Amino acid sequence: MLLGQLNAAASPLSQDQIQKLQGLVAELNPIQQAWVSGYLAANANSAALGAPTAGVPAAGDAAALTILYGSQTGNAKGVATKMKEQAESRGLAVKLVSMSDYKPTALKKEKFLTIVVSTYGEGEPPEDAETLHEFLATKKAPKLDDVKIAVIGLGDSSYEFFCQTAKDFEERLNKLGAQTIYQRADLDVDYEDEAATWIAGAVDAFEPDLKAQQEAAGGQVVSMPFGAPTSAASQYTKQNPFEAELLTVQKITGRDSTKDVRHVEISLEGSDITYTPGDSLGVYFLNDDVLVDEVLTLTQIDATSIVKVGDEELSVRDALIEKLELTQSYPGFVEKYATATGTPELLKLVEDKAAMRAYIEPRQIFDVIRQNPAKIDAQTLVDCLRKLQARLYSIASSQAEVEDEVHLTLGLVQFDAFDSEHLGGCTGYLTRRAEEGCKVKVFSEHNDNFRLPTNDDTPVIMVGPGTGIAPFRAFLQERDSREAQGKNWLFFGNPHFTQDFLYQVEIQGYLKSGLLNKVDVAFSRDQAEKVYVQDKLRSNSKDVFEWLEAGAHFYICGDANRMAKDVHNALLDIVKENTGKSNEDAEQYLKDLRSANRYQKDVY
Repeated sequence: MLLGQLNAAASPLSQDQIQKLQGLVAELNPIQQAWVSGYLAANANSAALGAPTAGVPAAGDAAALTILYGSQTGNAKGVATKMKEQAESRGLAVKLVSMSDYKPTALKKEKFLTIVVSTYGEGEPPEDAETLHEFLATKKAPKLDDVKIAVIGLGDSSYEFFCQTAKDFEERLNKLGAQTIYQRADLDVDYEDEAATWIAGAVDAFEPDLKAQQEAAGGQVVSMPFGAPTSAASQYTKQNPFEAELLTVQKITGRDSTKDVRHVEISLEGSDITYTPGDSLGVYFLNDDVLVDEVLTLTQIDATSIVKVGDEELSVRDALIEKLELTQSYPGFVEKYATATGTPELLKLVEDKAAMRAYIEPRQIFDVIRQNPAKIDAQTLVDCLRKLQARLYSIASSQAEVEDEVHLTLGLVQFDAFDSEHLGGCTGYLTRRAEEGCKVKVFSEHNDNFRLPTNDDTPVIMVGPGTGIAPFRAFLQERDSREAQGKNWLFFGNPHFTQDFLYQVEIQGYLKSGLLNKVDVAFSRDQAEKVYVQDKLRSNSKDVFEWLEAGAHFYICGDANRMAKDVHNALLDIVKENTGKSNEDAEQYLKDLRSANRYQKDVY
């Protein structure tokens, strides 16, 4: 029933209460309404149980299992949520908290703690884990002698510092006196099955002490959500993607550009998938069937051989095209393939991690097999490979503008190696092999750490060179549809104005309409001296700082290893130049912006 249809006869509320409730709901967006609904339901359950306050034991002081997650793309949050559900199904009290919403000083109050954290870049913590990660290494970190912990890390073994953040957290917590009661798991991109096993074992390890404390407290605990509310979940997920129609794949760089960037439009008609500007779209793809046939020839495998991938049986050819990773190299494949084939050159690499890294860096899995052909059993080859993972792309549209569509801005991954052209797995599929009208399996991945301000009057500064423009196209569409009054300033960069000005007509249109108050572009190769977005920031130092002091939110999207760091350093210089602060104090200024969710990154 809608609130507008409520009346005193049909509702247990008084007319005055109904009017107050209608007034409150009118001020809330759908996400906030969902959170309030959950809060009231939990509070009602608490009252029914005789508990004085939701999330607090009915008597005594029973400790809850606190699950802290640090998530870059949502995977760690998903694992943490599954652990919460399993613990609660056993009657245990649980607090699920994003590290970005957790006060580090609260550690001294914890007794049972789980860390679920991803690693990205060069062994770095995700954005929402940075503050806690740093705090644990300072003198301010409390002694944790009575705390029991379990740590699980998510990462990608194709990177050198695999699951480094999880290792850091466990080491730092142990140094503070915390006791690890369940062995840390360092999980690769194909993590779901192992994560489920780890969760069950970790909850087993925590359960006796938690139940003993809960029984001693004499009450039952009603868990409450902590941190940012999330929108209602779709039935379509990473495990159950939606088969969407590929509507458009349009090249938006010039004929002579050094980059091949495509604007992609996908229909979500017939699904319940919703997304918010700042979210990502997960896309599954098909491997190149020509290269798959070459692999089968090199390994002397009959394409019709039946193999098992998880619980599914299918032909090895179909498995290699649809289910298994064949582009992104990683040490685990080389190790398994070397053992299975007995290839001496590859077996040597297994003993030398540095040599292994150097070997896989320029190679795709196709290359490893091509350069080391050997007869192998079909199932053995399948067992050497990990499951194909969806690729995540920042969404370049607002549903307020495009309704049942979703748009992406894709840069084709393309390079020459070993006398042949190489393409990225998903970008190669979408830009070269997939035809408009075909079906593509997709799902939305929510990112609560990259959001427009809730107040439409708040100014925003957006820094998005190259395909980093994608989420800011979504931001601008959203602010336009909401008729937001907050000022908008865009920094965009690419090599050449004539070839690489992505969405030029749209950006100029927003500038003309007044939605964009300022646009600064950096076309690095159009003059003798290269100019980048960080240079444009520095040249606007005074205005940038004035915007920040006026409450502006600052966003970065794009390359994590170089651009994002260069922009961060430019921001530091801007703060120092306009305040006279030391480097340490300027860093603290930016940390404070992050803590207030006013400095956000979507980097990769």
